[in-house]
Amino acid sequence: MITNFNVGLLGHVDSGKTTLARALSSISSTAAFDKNPQSVERGITLDLGFSALVLDSTPEGKQLQLTFVDCPGHASLIRTIIGGAQIIDLMLLVVDAQKGMQTQTAECLLIGELLDKKLLLVINKTDSLPTDQREAKLEKLRSRLRKTLATTRFGDQVPIYCVSALQGLHIDELRDGLANAYYEPQRQLDAPLLMYVDHCFAIKGQGTVCTGTLLQGRVAVNDQVELPLLGEKRKVKSIQRFRQPVECAGPGDRIGLCVTQFNAKSMERGIIVQPGYLKPIYAVCVKLHLIPHYKQAIRSGNKLHISVGHDTVMANLTLFRNASSEFDPGQEYEFVEQLQLADSVFGMLQFETPVLTTLGTTLIASKLDMDVHSNSCRLAFWGRIAWQTASINYVKELLPQLRIFKRKQKQGSVQRVANANEIIVQNLFQKDSKRELFIGKSVRLSTGETGCIARTFGQTSKVCIAFDSGLNTATLELLKSERAKEVEVLLEYKKYVFNKQAGFIQ
Repeated sequence: MITNFNVGLLGHVDSGKTTLARALSSISSTAAFDKNPQSVERGITLDLGFSALVLDSTPEGKQLQLTFVDCPGHASLIRTIIGGAQIIDLMLLVVDAQKGMQTQTAECLLIGELLDKKLLLVINKTDSLPTDQREAKLEKLRSRLRKTLATTRFGDQVPIYCVSALQGLHIDELRDGLANAYYEPQRQLDAPLLMYVDHCFAIKGQGTVCTGTLLQGRVAVNDQVELPLLGEKRKVKSIQRFRQPVECAGPGDRIGLCVTQFNAKSMERGIIVQPGYLKPIYAVCVKLHLIPHYKQAIRSGNKLHISVGHDTVMANLTLFRNASSEFDPGQEYEFVEQLQLADSVFGMLQFETPVLTTLGTTLIASKLDMDVHSNSCRLAFWGRIAWQTASINYVKELLPQLRIFKRKQKQGSVQRVANANEIIVQNLFQKDSKRELFIGKSVRLSTGETGCIARTFGQTSKVCIAFDSGLNTATLELLKSERAKEVEVLLEYKKYVFNKQAGFIQ
């Protein structure tokens, strides 16, 4: 029985990831080493590539297969990078020996950190350094990289390997390092089937082959599976694991799943699941974890790119908070205009296009329309889905039940004293305001007394404020003097963001 272990190669464009994958591998797939015609033409990786290396055995005596996931490094392809990072067990961060830590290297490090991945660091292209200066330059680079790693959750003890993938220098040492870095990942064997599909192609007379990685559950020949993006079900006709036929596959396996025919172009990337497992999700709530390297303001109303699994879609953000650390849809939350670094807030994300996901899934918010040549970090925040809705009519049916409010304040002045218990207030409302809606609401004077709006007064914007215990003598004297304008009349209330019918709450 072969144990599969997924190793992702991530890093800046042109750091030699594909050459390194080729040097490490003994088996290639149909999607390996930039076989895509556009990749050949442009000379860069445009999509995920897959290859493998079979080792003799693990310390536990199991035969170990390392499946290499070669992720693109170009800034414009970060959607694909995030998708690739979701399916790996160990991250191989590749750094150019001459250029060191670059913008996309740092972004990949962040992605690995927030997705809680294990890490090895590889300095590649050591042959590009002058022979007589090589060791000194590498030692200096190692020192800089360890200082960077010390500021992350990985720490400065991450193993660092110096290789030349092109010349094959120290590749055996790296292979040994990968074998030593193996650990037994937690696999959800009994969970419903969930497979991330990265390529589809038709084989005449046999069916459509979907290649991808099983994240959880099992699949076997003759099983019925669902393609939720297409809303269709298909029968599994055969399964291959790196060109070797198998009867079944489990979590972590990289497989080709041949199902009864469908148009491969309709699902170049997506998911395959146990029938009925996933539904389109239109909105989610998450506890936000801000990425401190992101320098732009994060505000309610922002539109951001949200990456969930292989999907990256636009979503509208609403920020809110209360004292709790876990989201509870039954609690009341205060609307937040702009996120501050020290804030502990939640966010609602309303997707422009529904996504297929589950509770507890990690999502990443980013600003991918920034200049790709900028040195700025594009990753804004991350979180795990704590609430979600599959209702297409959620705006009317569910959002009004979420008690997210804005604090409001109106300020007026005293026109005159009616008697010891009542004053007439002006400028608290505009002329066209519906004053009747506020009758009975509490009002506070800047002198400390609290009363309530008893009735409207006149035809314009005035109201009468009543004080059950009467006004203080000092306040009455002040209001009857020339200093009456110093007394402010404050009406404070809450208004629910998603429920306009709830009126004004105090």
